Amino acid sequence: MAFVAPSAWRSSLLGGRVPSARATSTAPPVASPVVKAVLSPDKPKKLSKVEGLKTESKGLRYPIPDELAADTTFISEAAVQIMKFHGSYQQDDREQRKRGAEKAYQFMLRLKMPAGEFPAAMYRELDDLSTELGNSTLRATTRNTFQMHGILKKNLKSVFSRILNAGGSTIGACGDLSRNVMCTPAPIASPKYEAARHVSRMLAELFAPQTGAFSEIWLDGEKAATLEYWKKDLDMGAVGQLMREDANDTHLTFPGHEEPIYGDQYLPRKFKIGVTVAGDNSIDVYTQDIGVVVVMNADETAVEGYNLTVGGGMGRTHKKESTFARTGDHLGFVPAEDIYTACKAIIATQRDHGNREVRANARMKYLVHKMGIDAFRTLVEGYYGKSFETWRELPEWDFKDWLGWYDQGDGKAFLGVFIENGRIKDDGSFRLKTALRKIVDDFGYDFVVTPNQNVIIRDVPTDRKADLDALLKEHGITHPDDVDTNHRLAMACPALPLCGLAVTEAERHMPSVIDRVNTVLAEADLADLPIVMRMTGCPNGCARPYMAEMGFVGSGPSAYQLWLGGCPNQTRLAYPFNEKVKDQDIEATLRPLLEAYKGDRKDGESFGAFTARWGKDALQAYVAEHATA
Repeated sequence: MAFVAPSAWRSSLLGGRVPSARATSTAPPVASPVVKAVLSPDKPKKLSKVEGLKTESKGLRYPIPDELAADTTFISEAAVQIMKFHGSYQQDDREQRKRGAEKAYQFMLRLKMPAGEFPAAMYRELDDLSTELGNSTLRATTRNTFQMHGILKKNLKSVFSRILNAGGSTIGACGDLSRNVMCTPAPIASPKYEAARHVSRMLAELFAPQTGAFSEIWLDGEKAATLEYWKKDLDMGAVGQLMREDANDTHLTFPGHEEPIYGDQYLPRKFKIGVTVAGDNSIDVYTQDIGVVVVMNADETAVEGYNLTVGGGMGRTHKKESTFARTGDHLGFVPAEDIYTACKAIIATQRDHGNREVRANARMKYLVHKMGIDAFRTLVEGYYGKSFETWRELPEWDFKDWLGWYDQGDGKAFLGVFIENGRIKDDGSFRLKTALRKIVDDFGYDFVVTPNQNVIIRDVPTDRKADLDALLKEHGITHPDDVDTNHRLAMACPALPLCGLAVTEAERHMPSVIDRVNTVLAEADLADLPIVMRMTGCPNGCARPYMAEMGFVGSGPSAYQLWLGGCPNQTRLAYPFNEKVKDQDIEATLRPLLEAYKGDRKDGESFGAFTARWGKDALQAYVAEHATA
C-alpha cells in the first residue's frame, strides 16, 4: 500500500475510486491535510478470473438468462459464479453418480433473512416449496437463515418467483457482497435487543445489491407482489439516501451508478456482518468481517453507540499457509448516529484495497492482517472522515444458545427448539417438519433462525406454552432441557453428499461422533464435562470449527484435522493439534488428552482453556509419552 498526493495517483482497481485519509488517526478531521490512499502503482494487477466474470455480467445479469433457456440440467462455471449473487449454488448428489451418466445436478437456495427473523406466512411458502420442488427438507444454517436443497434447474424460476412474490428474498445471500446480516436471535423486547435487530435490518438493506437483474430474470421485469417483510419497519427512502450519500466527500460511493456502493465488480470476496449486544456472543462476533456490538447508556434506556470488530474469518485451505482462520480485532467505538457511515467506510476500504488477484486471500481478514489494525484503522478513517473513538469496555462474553423457554419481556414468551445440525425433516417418529408447519398453520407464530442452527418460536402467549410443548412432544421432538449438553453445543456443516467442497462427512456423522466422545468422557470419569465440538467436511469453516474447544475439520475420506484450544464463549482461536485423525482413531486420540486434562485441570477450567494453557507442543509430548508408556 502506498500513500501518495492527489497529483500522483493513477487509475486504480475501481476506476480511480480512492479515499481521502488523514496523515494520522489523531489529527482533527477539519484541520487535517488530505492525501489519497491508493494501491501501489508499481505494476499492473492481474485480476482473478471471477473479477472478469463480475464485470462481464453487466450487473449480475449475464449469462444467466441464456443458461436458463438452454436445454440442459446444469449451468456453466461462469453462470455458477454469477448465480451465487442470486442466492443459489449448483450442486450434484455424489451418491447418485453413475459411471458414464450425467451428474445428478440440482441447486441449493439460501434465503436472505436479516437477524434470522422469518414470518409464519413466509415459512409456510418455503415449506410448500421444499415439498413440491425440493428434497422435502429444510436446513437452518449457521448464519441465521434457511437453505433449501434439491431444486432442479427447470424449477429455479418458479422457486425464485414464489419466494420473491411472497415477500422473501435470496438476493445477496451468497456471492461477493455483504451476506445475510447475523444478529443475536433472542426476540427480547428491550432497547438493546431491539436496537440490534433494527441495525441488522438497516445494514442488510444498506448493503443490498441494487441491480435490476433479479426482477428482470426471476419476475420478468415486474415488481414483486409483496414487499420484503423486513423492509416494512424501515424508512426505505432514508435507506436509499444513506446508501448513495458521500457526505464527507471521501469516495464512499459511485454517484449515478446502478450499484452506488459496489460499483461494477462488487467486493473482492464474501463479506459477513454480525450484530449483538454486550455479553451475548451467540453470533461468534470475532469471526465476522464486521462485528457490531450495541453499547447502551448507564441505565440501558438508550443506545450510546457501537463497538466495532474487523477482520474475522474462518475459511482456509489445507497445506496452504498463506490462508488461515483469524479472529477479529477491536477497531473502536462510534456514536450511534455514525454507525452506518462507519460500516460503509469499512466496506469501501475492502472494496478498494482487498486482494482481487488471488481469491484465496481476498477476504478482508487478510487485508487487516497484512496492514495491522492500526494502519487499517487509519485507512478506514480516510473514508469515515473522522477518528474512531476508543473501544468501550464490555462485560465478559457468554455463549447463549437460547434453547428452552424464555420471557420475551412484553408479556409473551419464546421457545428455542433444538435442531440437530439444522436439518428440518420427518424421519420415522421424529416429525419436526410436520410439527413446524403445524405451528405456523394452527398458531401463526413467527420464527427466528439462530446462529447455532436452531429455531426460536416467538410471541407465544404464556397460557399457550403447555400447548406448544405438547405438540412438539407428540411429534417426537425432545425438549431442549432434555437434550444432551454436548449435542446442544455442537454444529456441523451439510458436507456430503451435496457440497462440492466436502472431502468427508459432517452433518450426517457428527451425532455419532458426539456420542463416541461422550463415551470416552464417561470412561475417564468426566461424563458431565461440556465441550464445544464442531465439524466440517472441508477446511472452509462454515460451522466455525476453529473457535471450538474440539474442532473436527475434514482432511480426507473418513479423516479429520483435530483442532484444540478454543473456548466455551468463542473468543479464542483454536490451533491444529493433529493434521489427520482417521475416524476409527478418534477415541484413541482423545483418551490421553482427557487423561492429561483430568490430572492437571484447574478449578472450573474448561477443556478448551486447559488445552490452550498447555499448548500444542506440551500436549503432543504428553501423548507421545503416554503412547509409548
